[in-house]
Amino acid sequence: MMRQCAPSFLLFLLSMSVFAEEPRLIAPDDRKYLAFDPRVICSSENARLILGRVTKEARNPLFQADKPWENSLNNLYPNVIWDEQERVFKLWYKCVLADKDAIAKMERPSTIHDVGWYLLYATSKDGLAWERPALGLNAFDGNKDTNIVARDTPNVGVFKDTQDAEPARRYKMVYDVGLGKLRVRFSADGIHWGEPVEATGFGQKNGDTHNNAFWDERSRKYLWFTKLYLGERLVARFESDDFIAWKDSGMVLRSTPDEGKASQTYCLPVFRYGSIYLGYVMMYHVGKGRSVDCELAWSPDSIQWQRVMPGTPFIPRGPKGAYDSECIYAQAGAPVAVGKEMLIYYGGDDFPHTGWKRHCLPCLARVPLDRFAGYEPITATAPAILHSGIFVADREPLKVSADSAGGSVILRVLNEAGHVLAESEIISAMVTDEPVRWKSGAEKLAGAKVTLKIELQNAKLWALSGWELFEKQMPRK
Repeated sequence: MMRQCAPSFLLFLLSMSVFAEEPRLIAPDDRKYLAFDPRVICSSENARLILGRVTKEARNPLFQADKPWENSLNNLYPNVIWDEQERVFKLWYKCVLADKDAIAKMERPSTIHDVGWYLLYATSKDGLAWERPALGLNAFDGNKDTNIVARDTPNVGVFKDTQDAEPARRYKMVYDVGLGKLRVRFSADGIHWGEPVEATGFGQKNGDTHNNAFWDERSRKYLWFTKLYLGERLVARFESDDFIAWKDSGMVLRSTPDEGKASQTYCLPVFRYGSIYLGYVMMYHVGKGRSVDCELAWSPDSIQWQRVMPGTPFIPRGPKGAYDSECIYAQAGAPVAVGKEMLIYYGGDDFPHTGWKRHCLPCLARVPLDRFAGYEPITATAPAILHSGIFVADREPLKVSADSAGGSVILRVLNEAGHVLAESEIISAMVTDEPVRWKSGAEKLAGAKVTLKIELQNAKLWALSGWELFEKQMPRK
């Protein structure tokens, strides 16, 4: 008779199967273009835009709010990094002390907005099993064996800044203590934090959301995304050279006129991917049960933002009663891949966005690389035809990310007159950054300005890379 495996051994086997490959940061690539970008695919016939399929981890939530000081993991606001130097995942998350007896147990009780605030810290080797270390820094109810790394830090964002030459500023924190009261703090290790520093340049209506900031290699500036509140929740962008004095770029994203104030842009954690900026925009449905959906937004320059498919969640909420049935708050942090999938950490909540006392628990989802949104045929009986913007052909290969197992993708290179210069061999597989193989004519393409005519039969196109997009300006609406 076969012996049953112990539950811990089964979890070990599951962990090994999911994380068989080492995590890695996904570096930006100025020659990778996601298909939903209207500069890349300019027009189409029999084609529709679809979102990629996000898969949730079966073991969600990854841990419970079971520490005495985890009084309310309200919205969670997860900040996640894969530390390449230390080979470990790091998570900073928000905790609200909503009960008076919990506030009384703080070391030197203090409140902002009549509640207490902790920033909590956890680590993981595999991204699944998380440890909340006993750091001995901040006591709760006389016990210093807590994972509290900071206090009085509402709506906090944390990131590791590897380009800053000053070790004491390696980790950076952004938060607010009320509208118009933005603060920053610095740390050498992400655990021991310096004193608050007032950030300048913000208006009286900024703050009160998941503040998130990062160093942007493209602009050579720090970027900070926060809320602008003008009777409804809007997204604002700021930039800085020194992380203390900030310049306002104004409002960069809001709900559509049809949505009005019923659904509002609650927060926008931003990261670089390929040649663009992506953001998880949390849409707060104030007029529809106070639920929160995570949608996908994008920008060519971090200033001009569009939602990819307004009204359609990128990470769908779970069914009624599920751990993430009411609200989803996606992570801030640079993108991380394991194998051929990107990891997306998020907070999942089974209670609407109302009141202080609610738990939002850490969860994990995955999406195959490049598969954020793409095109497929509307009708299966005819191919979808996609017409690209102008590319400058290169001696480097043109690469494609597509799903065409059981179908086909054919690319044709056209000159300005619309004549075919080269035609690809048929692609009939699920491929990511697959070099296109040409039947003939490709040797004469280098340096030419060309367009692509892409035929999809029972297939999906997600991305192109390798050649340079000639026209980078956004088309006018």
